Order: sequence, then C-alpha cells, then structure tokens
Amino acid sequence: MYRIFSIFALMALVAATSAAAVGSVRDAETVRRALEGRYRNARTLSAVFFERYSDGNGGVAAESGTVYFSRPGRMRWDYTSPEKKLFLVDGANAWFYVPADHTASRAKMKESSDWRTPLALLAGKTDLGKLCSKIDLADSKDPEEQPAADGNSVLRCTPRVEMDDKSVPPDVLIEVTAEGWIARIVLHEPGNAQTEFKFGNWQANAAIPEVQFHFQPPPGVAVVDEESLAGEIH
Repeated sequence: MYRIFSIFALMALVAATSAAAVGSVRDAETVRRALEGRYRNARTLSAVFFERYSDGNGGVAAESGTVYFSRPGRMRWDYTSPEKKLFLVDGANAWFYVPADHTASRAKMKESSDWRTPLALLAGKTDLGKLCSKIDLADSKDPEEQPAADGNSVLRCTPRVEMDDKSVPPDVLIEVTAEGWIARIVLHEPGNAQTEFKFGNWQANAAIPEVQFHFQPPPGVAVVDEESLAGEIH
C-alpha cells in the first residue's frame, strides 16, 4: 500500500511534441517548453504502462496495466497484472482499491501521500516548474541515464520539497522519445528504493467514458479514510 501511495506523478507532463522540437534541439528548456505547450491541447490521454519497483535490499516487484487522464484533474490507473488493482483520482479524492482485499482507501487530494496526485492538478496547468526546482538534460555515463533509443532525450528533475518532507524522491529521470512521448520515468526514492515506469501506445484526445473517472465502492467493500482510518461498509 505504501509503495503504491508513494509514486511520483510527473505523468502530468506526458504529451506529444514535434520530432523537430525534441529530436534536433537538445537543451532542457526547449524540451520542457515543447512538452508543456503540446500537452495543453490534449483533453484526454491514455497509455499502457509497465512498473518495476526495487526496495533497495534486493526485493523487486513488477506490475502492468493501462492509465487514463482527463481534464480537469482526473486520472485512472488500472493494474491488470499480476493482480487487479485500481488507483483513481476523481478531482477531489484519491482512491486505491484492491478487489481481492474487499477494501478501498480514500484520501482528499490535498491530504494524499501519493505523488501521482499533482498530475490531476496539472491536467489543466502544464507547468513542470511547479514540480521541479531544477531541470537538466541527464549527461551521466550511468546506463540508467542513457536514452533507450536514438533520438530520445533524458531530463533530470529535482523535485520541489519542503525541508521536513523525507518522502519526496531526490531526483526523477524522464525519457522522451524523438516524437515527444514520455517513454520512461525513473524515481530515486529514499532508502535506495527505485520505481521505474515504461510507457507505450500513447493516445491523445480519445473518447474516454466519464464513468471511468468515478469510483463507486461495490457492495460489501470497506472504505477506509486515510485521515481517520475509520472504515464504513457500503
């Protein structure tokens, strides 16, 4: 649960840009502006994703599914493998639901500890500068910071953080394809933990049913409020 509720939401800035803007110009500012400018034209987005988490002590877990975004401020992460799970932000609340557990967690967006929730806020205001205090092109010889394909660019974001917040990843890598789609995000988290997302089959402005961004707990499912930790049966 904690791991799922600690994933950073820089996916707010996922969007198509022109190949010329990203592929031929290598400075971070140009790449950032191209991402932000193009994203403003996308009312909805969807993609398939693969998530890999390393706990820093040799433990590894992998999951996959489909993610959807819609203005204003909504998103849905449908996990399909190895088990079904749902993380959803409806604009006001963040929900996490595991059907096998018959339990759903709910938190107000401003109270949620999930780093994906800023995505919902940025769905209408695409400003990477609100999340990153510094943005550079990664230039390390570390294989992790090298693009996976010719023409891709890797940005390094240093997240803005309050001095007493120890849960924020110290840096985030964002790999962008020559066509402008985000192909990969790597979060370096406290305790040498790491979360990596890979994305594919991006689609913009597809018709996504409104019901996809609303969660109604099924009968018999216990709802636990993150703030009060008090459950109620629906």
